[in-house]
Amino acid sequence: MKRDEKSQKRVHSVITSTTIETILNSTIQALNTILTMKIDLQSPSYTLEPFLQEDIGVQIGLTGDINGKILIDSTSSTFSAIGARMFGIPVEGDMLVSFTGEFGNMFAGHFSTHLVQEFANIDITPPTVFDGNSTIYGFEKAFLLPLTIENAGKMTILFTID
Repeated sequence: MKRDEKSQKRVHSVITSTTIETILNSTIQALNTILTMKIDLQSPSYTLEPFLQEDIGVQIGLTGDINGKILIDSTSSTFSAIGARMFGIPVEGDMLVSFTGEFGNMFAGHFSTHLVQEFANIDITPPTVFDGNSTIYGFEKAFLLPLTIENAGKMTILFTID
């Protein structure tokens, strides 16, 4: 079977419970790798468009065997607390926007590395930071993973599959 045929088979089977479980496990692995704080995961759920991003977030595209996007949505105070914990200094203003993009890069890098080891060949795109309210369209179905990071705040990770 040619590589393209294998990829097509994977793409057609992307939305399975096993695939979603692998994506969620890769997410947990990535978060545990980059964060030194306790993470309380809530139950994942499906959602339809639009998604309201309310404060600050970062979006990273996925290409390859899985095409879609990851949106990490939170608040300025949560990203600031994470940055302060990682670097030992307050993260504010332009530095906060830059850190949010870098957090997305770190997450997506670890996420994709774990996912590749499990079953899929994917690449990531550069991050896009959303600062302020945004309404996200352009997906049919997605799933959300809400979580709380100890001493930082709440965060939601939205996965869309194209």
